[in-house]
Amino acid sequence: MYTLRKSMMSIGLLTVMLLGVASTVIAQADPIEGVWYNDKKDAKIRIYKNSDGKFYGQIIWLKEPLKEGKAKLDEKNPKSELQSQPIVGKIILKGCEKDGDSYDDGTIYDPENGKTYDCTLKLKSRNLLSLRGYVGFSLFGRTTQWMRTI
Repeated sequence: MYTLRKSMMSIGLLTVMLLGVASTVIAQADPIEGVWYNDKKDAKIRIYKNSDGKFYGQIIWLKEPLKEGKAKLDEKNPKSELQSQPIVGKIILKGCEKDGDSYDDGTIYDPENGKTYDCTLKLKSRNLLSLRGYVGFSLFGRTTQWMRTI
């Protein structure tokens, strides 16, 4: 009986410790990490922190993923070898570094026109992310807002 009680207490203590570790890991996720709708709500982008400490965004869903019965391809990409790649799965946000309450020094690729822009991200609220894409200076650019999906 004593051995059973000791085993149950050990299991209980281990469970509490594991839950504490899990909640710490969850609490350490950056607020921009997650799945976001683009401004047109025709794509979902998963933003994640890579092993290099920078943030990246990958298209994981398209409202209209097919063109003529086949997966939409990155046809507008200036690099011909990339034009045969599907848009779903494409990493469009690259190398953003956290700098206070903004994320700078990254780039964003627009598969609609095949252009890549410098970008800055700023979390406006838990569910609203502001993206500024620009060439050269952020004064010359465009701002869009993404909305969290989950």
